Amino acid sequence: MKRLKGRDFISLKDFTPEELWYLLKIAGYLKNRYHLGQNEELLSGKTLGMIFSKSSTRTRVSFEVAMYQLGGHALFLKAQDLQLGRGETVSDTARVFSRYLDGIMIRTHAHREVLELARYADIPVINGLTDFLHPCQALADIFTIYEKKGRVAGLKMAYIGDGNNVAHSLLYGGALFGMRVFLASPSAYRPNPSVVEEAAALAETTGGTVEVVVDPREAVEGADAVYTDVWVSMGQEAEREQRLEDLGPYQVNGELMAVADRRAVVLHCLPAHKGEEITEEVFEGPQSVVFDQAENRLHVQKAILAMLL
Repeated sequence: MKRLKGRDFISLKDFTPEELWYLLKIAGYLKNRYHLGQNEELLSGKTLGMIFSKSSTRTRVSFEVAMYQLGGHALFLKAQDLQLGRGETVSDTARVFSRYLDGIMIRTHAHREVLELARYADIPVINGLTDFLHPCQALADIFTIYEKKGRVAGLKMAYIGDGNNVAHSLLYGGALFGMRVFLASPSAYRPNPSVVEEAAALAETTGGTVEVVVDPREAVEGADAVYTDVWVSMGQEAEREQRLEDLGPYQVNGELMAVADRRAVVLHCLPAHKGEEITEEVFEGPQSVVFDQAENRLHVQKAILAMLL
């Protein structure tokens, strides 16, 4: 799809359902080739700069391996090792990198940094994570549900816990793919109202729905996919005890899963704090697709890189 070439990948809401389906189709093709031991060197000679202001396991490894398997090269760049850490502006960095690289992936705290980088860069900028959004993760999650269920439109996806960056991207993604998205969290941990409003508007165009509720059982009842994430993210350590207390009733456990569809799959973007947001029993149980989901980060990101760079 030629219209994807040169685009930024900052939020799922920037893409049409047709474009996102195309990325999943490419991800499926590349995954099949990978398991046959036949990588497609679609990015031979291309270089991706990876800026990390926030540490990572899956994001770094999956993007670095993705570029290698596509025949390109990835550069790991810690923000504190760049001139960014010594006062160089994001705009100057973007323009310099545009002369050296074919694309930039950034994992950082402030969403505005990604937006500014994209504004001044002449090359594609990929949002590897911000405190506001995690689009690569959400697209891999929906790809995983599609693999396990054979469809996504009309399925009920329940997200339980903190209405964070992952929740925001799942709201956009689920809406764009025509899913019935239910998000359950305490009132103080609800997702950004503007994201909910935008996701609901997108859902109206695809036949999906978006519901934000307080009761986790209401969200999970009859669900085809149940999703959770850590309650204490990086930078929230000082809030740990309060968060554990407030979110305690939102644990994904056997009792909660009993009201989901008996064929429901369980997702978690990792790292997991077993015994907090999810029990060991559910995490390691037969409904868990967590490690298929983790692998799919690689294949979905390969599709994004191949189509954008």
